[in-house]
Amino acid sequence: MSSGPDGPQASGRLRPPSLGLLLAEARGLFEFNASLLLSPVLMRAPKGDGHPVLALPGFLASDLSMAPMRRYFSELGYEAHALRMGRNFGGLGRMRDSLRARLAEIHAASGRKISLVGWSLGGVYARHLALQAPEMVRNVITLGSPFANDVRATNATRLYEMMSGERVEDFAELRTAIAGDLPVPATSIYSRADGVVNWRTCLLRPSDRAENIEVHLASHIGLGVNPAALWAVADRLAQPEGEFWPFDRAGPFAIAYAPPEQAVSA
Repeated sequence: MSSGPDGPQASGRLRPPSLGLLLAEARGLFEFNASLLLSPVLMRAPKGDGHPVLALPGFLASDLSMAPMRRYFSELGYEAHALRMGRNFGGLGRMRDSLRARLAEIHAASGRKISLVGWSLGGVYARHLALQAPEMVRNVITLGSPFANDVRATNATRLYEMMSGERVEDFAELRTAIAGDLPVPATSIYSRADGVVNWRTCLLRPSDRAENIEVHLASHIGLGVNPAALWAVADRLAQPEGEFWPFDRAGPFAIAYAPPEQAVSA
């Protein structure tokens, strides 16, 4: 009954990505170099309207991991903010009050709703914040974030549980809510070549204000610096507040995106 190395097992559970995909995560360095090389093209993305954007780093990462992305947002005309909570050691229950306080701080200073861009675990935090405080959130964009289906299907689950002191099964109702529809526009960017999380755990339910965008061959650790992923994030951020339209896969990175109908097929 298995459908591949990271597909469903006979038990119906998902498998973590294969060892081969995990080892191939080293290509993230090439994705970063590609974004530097293609920076003139990336600057052709739609310009921002100055609204605040909060970047939430992944598990075991710090704000430094998202510095290139924040710099890109600033250059496009957004008010880019770091999380300022040190290294992310996980723990949804432990972190949620601090996360909301940081969101409220930015909202109070700017007087505007905030776009949330979360990488991996940071995307889980972002979706939770949208549920907690939709009045402060403009939209949510996640990159390789395991929030849906069998969220144990990652190569970081055991380490997460050890470092955070929290089991994946904890807060079951909350995790179900995070996997469901959000009260704000949402986009999930993912790659089937992700070597850390099973790509099926990144799929949201498409609707008239929510969609999945698959980036071909991107790595997990490279999604936040992958030029095609950055272009997609910039496009989503440029949507006027309260509006949503499907991502246009035409443009300079068209070859890097899967067609919309493939982005939700298993």
